[in-house]
Amino acid sequence: MKFSVPEMSCGHCTASIEKAIKEADSAAQIACDLPSRSVDVSSSLSPEAIAATLDEIGFEAKPAA
Repeated sequence: MKFSVPEMSCGHCTASIEKAIKEADSAAQIACDLPSRSVDVSSSLSPEAIAATLDEIGFEAKPAA
């Protein structure tokens, strides 16, 4: 699953995003791409659950094409 996260702007942001997703699904594989402000996630969680997890920490995430 790929998400667009426009507010992601630094290494601290990527660390926060990775930590939040890992807390929701410890087996998740996460790749943050700062230049494109996108996050690729391989997880058993639904896209809606991942978006909600990121929203809880202040990042609006939308499925990316």
